[in-house]
Amino acid sequence: MLKIYEVDQALGSILKRKPIDEFPVSPAMRQRTIAAFGEDISPDEAVRRILADVRARGDDALIEWTRKLDGVSLTAETLEVPDEDIAAAYDLVDSEVVAALERAAERIRAFHARQPFHSWMDSDLGGLLGQIIRPLNSVGVYIPGGTAPLASTLLMTAIPARVAGVNEVVVCSPADRRSGKVAPITLVAADIAEADAVYAIGGAQAIGALAYGTESLARVDKIAGPGNTFVVLAKKQVFGAVGIDALPGPTETVVVADESANPAWVAADMLAQSEHTGGTAILITPSLQLAHEVDRHLQAQVSQFATAADIYESFESRSGAVITEDLTEAVALADDFAPEHLCLSVRDPWAWVGKIHNAGGVFVGEQSYEVLGDYVAGPSHTMPTGGTARFTSPCNVLDFVRVTNVIALDEATSRQIAPVAVKLAEAEGLPAHAAAARIRLSGQD
Repeated sequence: MLKIYEVDQALGSILKRKPIDEFPVSPAMRQRTIAAFGEDISPDEAVRRILADVRARGDDALIEWTRKLDGVSLTAETLEVPDEDIAAAYDLVDSEVVAALERAAERIRAFHARQPFHSWMDSDLGGLLGQIIRPLNSVGVYIPGGTAPLASTLLMTAIPARVAGVNEVVVCSPADRRSGKVAPITLVAADIAEADAVYAIGGAQAIGALAYGTESLARVDKIAGPGNTFVVLAKKQVFGAVGIDALPGPTETVVVADESANPAWVAADMLAQSEHTGGTAILITPSLQLAHEVDRHLQAQVSQFATAADIYESFESRSGAVITEDLTEAVALADDFAPEHLCLSVRDPWAWVGKIHNAGGVFVGEQSYEVLGDYVAGPSHTMPTGGTARFTSPCNVLDFVRVTNVIALDEATSRQIAPVAVKLAEAEGLPAHAAAARIRLSGQD
């Protein structure tokens, strides 16, 4: 089950990145696209047409595309989930699950409340210089539906927005094809996260509604949350009209382990992440013996899961083990890959934390396993994928605020630095800029 690679082999296969627009489209999704559009068009073109239609026709387009693509019949009155349905959802979700959501929310809220973000002013450079930090006015959170409604992701995204002070948080999540309703667990999570409204729409049409607004849904300032290829491409296309958090791809985990690691636990962690559709789980280790032991445990554990087909598909095409010369090479290789999750299952994990620069999250030691981070540790599990950890961060409070610079110079400082502005303006060929400084230096009216 576990394919074992030398480093050079892995760099050309499981450690090789694929851009968003090359993500495969499932045969089922392709057939639904053909049925909806009457022709076989690319996901990018399908998204472009849907967004243009939502922008032009508002609610009518939302209703039509939801019927065509999701098989759910909505009206303008049922786009928003009523409060009574949200209240009733608590009776449809196991009370222990509700308690788990509430406990997770407490830890997520407590962690993000500790994140420093504040306005400041000082006079060290003359006059007053500083910044004012204000929350965004409105945020839209997209939550996928389907076989695994990600209630935990709703908590991990909406709660940091609330902690930041965002005035309005709305949720979009597709209704189930059979019931015509948003998953009850999603509604409960939205209520626990203090969302202001939930809309029963999904796909590119939901992103269009959040970006441009319709008769029933006001446009937001920023969109956050994961989705399938069509959702991610829609977020990419609307960027600029609205802020977006990221372009998330399938989940990915790298486990760096040495001979001290528990092979049954490593196998369990890899299985947990590879059961996500399109997920990747990679073991990087200098111990060939450990890799073989992990393989044995993988094969022993996998048959118990209903998601075994997805797991096998992941290990066939995207997951495996990479054998390195030593732990130094293993950590460097993981850091270069810049994974969403990097797990240090090694004898002295803190000795290696300082070597990690590119990762969405570092899970330090075998008691800090990723599933705890997925649900209840506290930091948001919405982390950068596809190598974007090289330049972006996990979802956090700073995603939901904006910074305004304040410049309030005194006269002495203004006159002192004005010649610098004149010189640079002239060098850039902008004489009116230079003149605006000179007129003050000369005292002319």
